[in-house]
Order: sequence, then C-alpha cells, then structure tokens
Amino acid sequence: MKKNNRLATVPGGIYLFLILSLISCGVSKSVRHIPDISAYTVETPKVNKINDSTFSFNQNYLTKNKQQLWELYIKGNPLQLGYNNGALTQVLMQQQEKIFFSKVEGFVPSKFKQKVLREFLKWYNRKMYLNVREDYQTELYGLSRYSSDQYNFIAPKYLRSLYLHGAHDIGHAMQDLAMVGCTSLAVWNENTEDGDLLIGRNFDFYVGDDFAKNKLIEFVEPETGIPYMSVSWPGMIGVVSGMNKEGITVTINAGKSKIPLTAKTPISLVTREILQYAKNIDEAIAIAKKRKVFISESILVGSAHDKNAVIIEVSPKNFGVYRVENTGRVFCTNHFQSEAYKDDKRNQKQILESHSEYRYEKLQELLEEKKKLNPEKMAAVLRDRSGLKDRKIGYGNEKAINQLLAHHAVIFSPEKGLVWVSSNPYQLGEFVCYDLNEIFSGKKAVESFQAKTALNIPRDPFADSEEFENYQVSKLMGEDLSMALKDKDIAMTNDLIPNYQSMNPDYWLVYYQAGKYYFSRNEFSKAKNEFEKALTKEITTVPDRQNVEKYLKKTLKKLK
Repeated sequence: MKKNNRLATVPGGIYLFLILSLISCGVSKSVRHIPDISAYTVETPKVNKINDSTFSFNQNYLTKNKQQLWELYIKGNPLQLGYNNGALTQVLMQQQEKIFFSKVEGFVPSKFKQKVLREFLKWYNRKMYLNVREDYQTELYGLSRYSSDQYNFIAPKYLRSLYLHGAHDIGHAMQDLAMVGCTSLAVWNENTEDGDLLIGRNFDFYVGDDFAKNKLIEFVEPETGIPYMSVSWPGMIGVVSGMNKEGITVTINAGKSKIPLTAKTPISLVTREILQYAKNIDEAIAIAKKRKVFISESILVGSAHDKNAVIIEVSPKNFGVYRVENTGRVFCTNHFQSEAYKDDKRNQKQILESHSEYRYEKLQELLEEKKKLNPEKMAAVLRDRSGLKDRKIGYGNEKAINQLLAHHAVIFSPEKGLVWVSSNPYQLGEFVCYDLNEIFSGKKAVESFQAKTALNIPRDPFADSEEFENYQVSKLMGEDLSMALKDKDIAMTNDLIPNYQSMNPDYWLVYYQAGKYYFSRNEFSKAKNEFEKALTKEITTVPDRQNVEKYLKKTLKKLK
C-alpha cells in the first residue's frame, strides 16, 4: 500500500450522513456481535520462554531465525489456533497494533476526525461479520484475547481484530482504490530449468518500515482442512501470500473498481479459505466464487496437481478467471486480463494511466532475457530495479518490479513443496527456504525449520551498497521536505535540496518535490527548472505527469 492516504480528508458532508447511518439497528447489532465458541474446547496456553526469541506451548512454537524472520507453528481447532497464536505472538502483535494505529493517528491528527473515522468504520463494517466464516470468527476471537487494552476506545478487542483483517481492503477503498503496486508471475514447462511450476511475488504493502520489521511466517495445521504456510505480520490470520501442503499457492494483487458501500468478506480471508480447503484450481475457483468481496483483487493461484496457474479476478459485482493457452507463463500486476473485464471502463483506465501495464511489459522483457527460470533467477526478477530497456528510472519508482518498499517477496515451488521467503531489507535480504513436506511431517518445528538452509538464496549485494544507503537517506530527506511543504515555518538549508536529489538523481519525485517547495516560497525560476527536470524523468503515472505539467504551467504564469 502506498504511503499517501485520504482518510484524513473525509468530506464535510459525510458527517451528517454518518450520524444518521449510525442509529441503524444493523450497526448496533454488529458491534455487539461475538462468535459462538461453545462448540470448542480450549486449553489456555502456558507459554514456555526458552530464550528471548524462542517460545513454545505443547507442539506450538515461535522463534526468530538468524535472518530476523519470526517463524510460528500452531495447530488445533479454530479457537485453540487463535489462543495459541495470540499467546505466542502477544508482544509482537501488540507492537504491530501500536505501529498501525500510530500511523492512522499520523494520517488523521484531529481528535474529532478520528472519532468520525471510528464511527464510519463501525457503519462501513456493519455487515462484515455476516460474510466471515464462523470458524474464522472463532479463531479471531481467541487471537483477540491477547490484544492490547490500549485501543479498546476504538473498538472491543474481537471487533478490532475483525476490522484489522479488512484494513487492506478498507484502505484500498478509502483511497478511491489507489493501487498497491504488487507484482507476481508463474512459469512452468519451457520457462523453467526443470519444467516444474515456479511462482514469484512482491507484496508491496507499505505502512512504514517499522511495520515491516516483524515479518511473521506462519505454519498452520488446522483441525480440519489442509496444513498451510503464510507470510504476513503478527495478528493476521488471513493470507496475502501462502502455499498449502497440497501445492496450492495464493498471492493477491489489487485491482480497480467502484467504491463499495459496505464491507463484506476481507480478501485475505477468501485466500485463507482457498489454502485451507482447495487441492486444485477448480476447487480454488469455486471457493472464490461463493464469497462476496468488497474490493477488486487478482488472486494468482498455482497448483502442483494441475501443474498450472490461473488468475482469479474478483470484484463486488464481477468475477473472471484468466487462463493462458499454449504458453507456460502468466503475469499479474494491477489490472484485470480476463474476458469478464474486457469492457470494464475502470480497468481500461487503470491500464492506460497507472504503472501496472509498464511492470507487465517489464516482466515480459525480463523473461526474454533470463529464459528458463530457477529460484535464483526468479529472485533476480523480483529484485530488478530498472525500467524498460534497462533504463534508470530512480530507486523507489513504482514502475520498477522492485519498488524498494515491499513488505516481503516469496518464491514457491509447489511440486517440490518448497518456499523461499525474503528477509529485510525489502526483498533484498537472504531468501530463506522452507520445506512444507518436512514442516508438516510431524517432526518438531525446531528441527524442520532447519531442513533446507542449504537452498537459501543469498542476500542481494545492492543491500550493502553506497547507492542503497543513499536511497535510504533520500527517503528521510524527502520526509523533511514534505514537512516543509506543509509548514512554511520550516525552511530547508541551501544545500539540502541538491543533496537530496544527488542521492537518487534518476527519480522524478525528487525534482517535483523541490519544485513544489520553491513554488511555495515564491522562487518561481528555481521551481520552473525543477519541474522541467522532473518531466525528463520516467514519471510513475499519467495523473502524476499531469500534476507536474499543471505546476509548471502555474509557474510560467507567475514568471510572466
């Protein structure tokens, strides 16, 4: 998810609408709802602390590996899964909650608007519980027992956990469905070294660097259904990237559609259901088809049984499946490709105006260069920072496959049961290999996690380069410049802007921001030069280019 957020700009006219809406019985019923847990027995976990980064309870286990990834293994009925997860990850989960809600406070500093936002979420989420499976609600209830009391003013613990599982979807909707720039691909047959199915994905969900520090890899053995693994963060039972023991994989990429009027099934719980209950592509499609979602999303599904991959394209009022023929590869960025959406105007606009089509073309270009992929070559694709024809487009540009903001990257080899998960920073750190056949073999988790370390993919040398260090510094300097744009009392020193630009000289945004800063200080000649420089760079989207052109036009008028 991109850093920009429109939650802070709720239109004034919506306040009366919210007040009238909130008196409805639908809202009061939903905020009082808790799942019926009477059918389940649960043992309250007594966590054994082995050391500062290793904890256990019966056969359940949490540890941090040397690459700083947290590894969680849990098993049991839905309620027990929730309790085990919550008890083992409590400190991490509460940290994550604090990071997330402090971010929201940063977006919406006004106490009044925060209150309006809370009431809006109650109204918007009023039907969510009707669209979430009872067993997942039960699991969330168990997990929520270990949430912080600090945020009870926002919503009770259970309700808060439920709302947080729709945060990806709600953030998507509240920003007029602004794009999450995720990229994924599947290759097989002639496109891989051994002919086996191989899948890679970048999950470009960004809520700040702190949010991405505690990556959690969950290995879940539910009482019913198929054992699976998932990569996300503490407090999450939904799936954004994962694979089950049968060799079904799921990854999600945001699409574009009309803003819905009410929340229904969070997309991460649809993909969780696919992993837990599908053994092949047809079963995955059947599960996705019966769930009512409230955003548009592409779900790339790979299958060891089918030795194939398809893209399931879901939205509130449409459903499509994109299958390729006569080729062993499928690419997924942030636009729909199936026949069901060929006349969809929003999707057509997305292709024309966003960075989705550009990344799609870049995948085609990379596959022509690299030919037959293996896991190491797949990692190189996911880490690629260049534009089309290897053009330098600046670090952090959303037209790149690697936008240097990914929460994680994952590589799946479904037929072998192997998964590689990236470690910090972004997808540049070592990719750690896990063997689901080992992990779900009944061995102790501490033994099975170590099974495939010899297959790890090395850290990208770029992560230790001066260029990367400069990029990290430029991000901080960019934040300082953004503050100065909001507050005219903050002035930049004469050398800050040139230094900022020298840290990432090929990136259009460093010139656009500088231009806006000079414009706000009535230094129009300097502003003109910066806007003109920005226009010589690879600008991310059509609306972004139009904004630069608009500012340049205003600047030229001031200079007359």
